[in-house]
Amino acid sequence: MGLFDFFRSEPQATRSEPPVVAQASGDVQSPSQWHGFVTGGVSRSGVRVSETTALSIPATLQAIRVLSGVFAMTPLHYFRRTGDGRERVSDDIAALLHDRPNSHQTAFAFRELLKMDLLLSGNFYAYVSRDFAGRPKALTRLKPGSVLIAEYFDRSEGVTLFYDATLPDGSRERFPARDIWHIAGMSRDGLAGLNPIQFARDAIGGAIATADHAAKFWGNGGRPSTLLKTKHKVDPIARKQIKSDWKAIYGGPFGDDIAVLDQELEAQFLSHDNKASQYLETRGFQVMDLARLWGVPPHLIFDLSRATFSNIEQQSLEFIVFHLGPHYERVSQSATRQFAADAYYFEHVTDALVKGDVKSRMEAYWLQRQMGMVNANELRRRDNLAPIEGGAGEEYWRPGNMTLAGTPPAQQAPQAAVET
Repeated sequence: MGLFDFFRSEPQATRSEPPVVAQASGDVQSPSQWHGFVTGGVSRSGVRVSETTALSIPATLQAIRVLSGVFAMTPLHYFRRTGDGRERVSDDIAALLHDRPNSHQTAFAFRELLKMDLLLSGNFYAYVSRDFAGRPKALTRLKPGSVLIAEYFDRSEGVTLFYDATLPDGSRERFPARDIWHIAGMSRDGLAGLNPIQFARDAIGGAIATADHAAKFWGNGGRPSTLLKTKHKVDPIARKQIKSDWKAIYGGPFGDDIAVLDQELEAQFLSHDNKASQYLETRGFQVMDLARLWGVPPHLIFDLSRATFSNIEQQSLEFIVFHLGPHYERVSQSATRQFAADAYYFEHVTDALVKGDVKSRMEAYWLQRQMGMVNANELRRRDNLAPIEGGAGEEYWRPGNMTLAGTPPAQQAPQAAVET
């Protein structure tokens, strides 16, 4: 085929992509567009549950504070795989998640908000701003409920995701997945994460209703409900007036004035036995229930009713492994998929979380040093200490009484004579 025949040849067929526009089309299916976003609802206790009311519970607020705070203080490092292991990379992509995600937030504040969105709504979304070369340069968090997921299925390529997002400037467009960083929590469809407040609204609503009962009881000065009785017939208008006058004078926390009743009215107080109704036990169980819901050990939300020194130490270790471990893995793998090139990946480094136990840390350092796994400077860098000058800090130890199995011991070099 000649040169001119090449230019006259028919172009090769390419895969048809759905249009990236802010409208629903027949090719792109978005179930969330029809069902909407449900952030809670009315619980069986009759209390409306939402993100705001859920955070009004002290146990929930403390659990979210602990999970998001500890998650945010854990550094997210960027690594490159090498032939003999890995090396840490410090470039613009690493700085985006480790140092400066945008112009107005620190890395800690951004990661804390990221984890709070995952815990309270099940999903985190951020718009990825890029420079002229297509490199990501800023991350802007998008409010939960401002993004709808649209999925397009092709038999040869599988599922392609698009996002109908409302940006902070009020504009709304359909964006490809490269422009929206989406982290989904635990999911049943593989697209969007489950909303904990929606699925646990009865447990949260029960805790809110119990707290409301206590607030109303003490808001009434700790007095039980009042019943006004009379032998005379009272018309509806007078009944409302009597009730209104009683609440205005004797209701509230300061309504301790002396009651003067006429028309043969008699005040009868209805007693409440909180002990018989196990009010305190109910509130204690609700704290445990919320600890299960948010995945934190009870002692971290200040429930020490069944705590001992030994099980608190074990639960603190389990908190890093079993509670925060899945959160670390979910976010680091999502960041790797969204931003990392081949042979590069993100990973949370949790060394800082175990620095509190100095004795155990020093024992681990000593064992690693004796086994020849690390040198002195590597251990000093972990504690932010300056390296030892010269070559002494780079040397690795090897126990003198150990050698390879099946190998005769090497002859030791004669020691140099000591000058006197």
